[in-house]
Amino acid sequence: MSLKSKLLATLAAATLATTAFAQDAISVDDAYARSSGKSAKAGAAFMNIQNTGEADDRLIGAESDAAARVELHTHQVDDNGVAKMVHVEEGFVIPAGETHMLKRGGDHVMFMGLTAPFEQGATVPVTLIFEKAGEIEIEVPVDLERQDKGGHGSHSHSN
Repeated sequence: MSLKSKLLATLAAATLATTAFAQDAISVDDAYARSSGKSAKAGAAFMNIQNTGEADDRLIGAESDAAARVELHTHQVDDNGVAKMVHVEEGFVIPAGETHMLKRGGDHVMFMGLTAPFEQGATVPVTLIFEKAGEIEIEVPVDLERQDKGGHGSHSHSN
Protein backbone atom coordinates (compact mmCIF):
# COMPACT_ATOMS: atom_id res chain seq x y z
CA MET A 1 0.00 0.00 0.00
CA SER A 2 1.42 3.37 -0.97
CA LEU A 3 1.88 6.20 1.47
CA LYS A 4 -0.96 8.10 -0.25
CA SER A 5 -3.30 5.09 0.09
CA LYS A 6 -2.38 4.69 3.77
CA LEU A 7 -3.01 8.39 4.37
CA LEU A 8 -6.42 8.27 2.63
CA ALA A 9 -7.39 5.13 4.58
CA THR A 10 -6.35 6.80 7.85
CA LEU A 11 -8.33 9.95 7.01
CA ALA A 12 -11.40 7.89 6.10
CA ALA A 13 -11.18 5.94 9.38
CA ALA A 14 -10.72 9.15 11.37
CA THR A 15 -13.76 10.71 9.67
CA LEU A 16 -15.91 7.68 10.47
CA ALA A 17 -14.69 7.62 14.08
CA THR A 18 -15.41 11.35 14.47
CA THR A 19 -18.92 10.94 13.04
CA ALA A 20 -19.64 7.97 15.32
CA PHE A 21 -18.28 9.79 18.37
CA ALA A 22 -20.25 12.95 17.60
CA GLN A 23 -23.51 11.01 17.18
CA ASP A 24 -22.84 9.06 20.40
CA ALA A 25 -22.32 12.40 22.18
CA ILE A 26 -25.93 13.47 21.48
CA SER A 27 -28.86 11.84 23.25
CA VAL A 28 -32.54 12.74 23.36
CA ASP A 29 -34.94 12.00 26.20
CA ASP A 30 -38.33 12.98 27.61
CA ALA A 31 -39.64 13.69 24.09
CA TYR A 32 -43.33 14.22 23.42
CA ALA A 33 -45.50 15.76 20.72
CA ARG A 34 -48.85 17.48 20.85
CA SER A 35 -51.37 19.39 18.80
CA SER A 36 -54.44 21.35 19.84
CA GLY A 37 -56.92 18.73 18.63
CA LYS A 38 -58.06 16.38 15.86
CA SER A 39 -58.66 19.20 13.37
CA ALA A 40 -55.34 20.96 14.09
CA LYS A 41 -53.13 21.68 11.10
CA ALA A 42 -50.03 22.15 13.25
CA GLY A 43 -48.30 20.43 16.13
CA ALA A 44 -45.08 20.64 18.11
CA ALA A 45 -42.50 18.37 19.71
CA PHE A 46 -40.56 18.97 22.89
CA MET A 47 -37.56 17.12 24.31
CA ASN A 48 -34.27 17.32 26.18
CA ILE A 49 -31.16 17.10 23.99
CA GLN A 50 -27.99 16.23 25.87
CA ASN A 51 -24.48 16.73 24.50
CA THR A 52 -21.95 14.63 26.42
CA GLY A 53 -19.21 15.49 23.92
CA GLU A 54 -16.34 17.89 24.34
CA ALA A 55 -17.47 20.26 21.56
CA ASP A 56 -20.64 22.26 21.03
CA ASP A 57 -23.04 20.95 18.39
CA ARG A 58 -26.04 22.61 16.78
CA LEU A 59 -29.50 21.26 15.97
CA ILE A 60 -29.92 22.74 12.47
CA GLY A 61 -33.10 21.07 11.25
CA ALA A 62 -35.75 18.40 11.58
CA GLU A 63 -37.71 16.28 9.13
CA SER A 64 -40.84 14.16 9.44
CA ASP A 65 -43.42 12.57 7.17
CA ALA A 66 -46.01 13.69 9.76
CA ALA A 67 -46.18 17.20 8.25
CA ALA A 68 -45.73 19.08 5.00
CA ARG A 69 -43.13 21.31 6.68
CA VAL A 70 -41.03 20.91 9.84
CA GLU A 71 -39.09 23.84 11.32
CA LEU A 72 -37.21 24.79 14.47
CA HIS A 73 -39.12 27.52 16.32
CA THR A 74 -38.87 29.60 19.45
CA HIS A 75 -41.05 32.19 21.19
CA GLN A 76 -40.23 35.88 21.15
CA VAL A 77 -42.12 38.46 23.21
CA ASP A 78 -42.93 41.73 21.43
CA ASP A 79 -43.14 45.24 22.93
CA ASN A 80 -46.78 44.60 23.89
CA GLY A 81 -45.90 41.50 25.91
CA VAL A 82 -47.38 39.10 23.32
CA ALA A 83 -45.36 35.97 22.63
CA LYS A 84 -45.26 34.70 19.07
CA MET A 85 -43.52 31.77 17.44
CA VAL A 86 -40.72 32.47 15.00
CA HIS A 87 -38.62 30.20 12.78
CA VAL A 88 -35.01 29.91 13.98
CA GLU A 89 -33.12 29.28 10.74
CA GLU A 90 -29.70 29.00 12.41
CA GLY A 91 -30.97 26.31 14.78
CA PHE A 92 -30.16 25.76 18.45
CA VAL A 93 -26.68 25.39 19.97
CA ILE A 94 -26.33 22.28 22.13
CA PRO A 95 -23.37 23.22 24.39
CA ALA A 96 -20.74 20.60 25.20
CA GLY A 97 -21.51 18.84 28.48
CA GLU A 98 -24.98 20.40 28.75
CA THR A 99 -28.64 19.71 28.03
CA HIS A 100 -30.76 22.00 25.85
CA MET A 101 -34.47 21.76 26.58
CA LEU A 102 -37.03 22.12 23.81
CA LYS A 103 -40.11 23.02 25.83
CA ARG A 104 -43.51 24.66 25.62
CA GLY A 105 -43.16 28.42 25.62
CA GLY A 106 -39.57 28.14 24.33
CA ASP A 107 -37.57 26.37 21.66
CA HIS A 108 -39.41 23.51 19.92
CA VAL A 109 -39.85 21.48 16.72
CA MET A 110 -42.88 22.80 14.78
CA PHE A 111 -44.95 20.62 12.42
CA MET A 112 -47.02 22.56 9.86
CA GLY A 113 -49.55 20.97 7.53
CA LEU A 114 -50.04 17.75 9.50
CA THR A 115 -50.58 14.73 7.25
CA ALA A 116 -52.76 13.10 9.94
CA PRO A 117 -54.03 14.16 13.38
CA PHE A 118 -51.72 13.68 16.35
CA GLU A 119 -53.61 11.05 18.37
CA GLN A 120 -52.94 10.25 22.01
CA GLY A 121 -50.60 7.27 22.33
CA ALA A 122 -49.38 7.36 18.71
CA THR A 123 -45.78 8.09 17.78
CA VAL A 124 -44.35 10.62 15.34
CA PRO A 125 -41.17 9.71 13.44
CA VAL A 126 -38.70 12.62 13.49
CA THR A 127 -35.20 12.97 12.09
CA LEU A 128 -33.16 15.54 13.99
CA ILE A 129 -30.32 17.04 11.96
CA PHE A 130 -27.19 18.16 13.82
CA GLU A 131 -24.26 20.10 12.44
CA LYS A 132 -21.70 17.58 13.78
CA ALA A 133 -23.65 14.50 14.88
CA GLY A 134 -25.57 14.29 11.59
CA GLU A 135 -29.03 12.75 11.46
CA ILE A 136 -30.58 11.09 14.50
CA GLU A 137 -33.92 9.33 14.04
CA ILE A 138 -36.31 9.23 16.98
CA GLU A 139 -39.92 8.17 17.61
CA VAL A 140 -41.74 10.88 19.54
CA PRO A 141 -44.81 9.75 21.53
CA VAL A 142 -47.92 11.91 21.25
CA ASP A 143 -49.07 13.07 24.68
CA LEU A 144 -52.03 15.42 24.44
CA GLU A 145 -52.66 15.20 28.19
CA ARG A 146 -49.24 16.32 29.43
CA GLN A 147 -49.52 19.47 31.49
CA ASP A 148 -47.69 22.67 30.59
CA LYS A 149 -44.79 23.24 32.97
CA GLY A 150 -44.48 27.01 32.97
CA GLY A 151 -44.81 27.91 29.28
CA HIS A 152 -46.46 31.08 28.03
CA GLY A 153 -50.25 31.15 28.02
CA SER A 154 -51.16 32.62 24.64
CA HIS A 155 -49.18 33.19 21.51
CA SER A 156 -49.58 33.75 17.80
CA HIS A 157 -47.69 32.07 15.01
CA SER A 158 -45.60 33.98 12.46
CA ASN A 159 -44.13 32.57 9.25
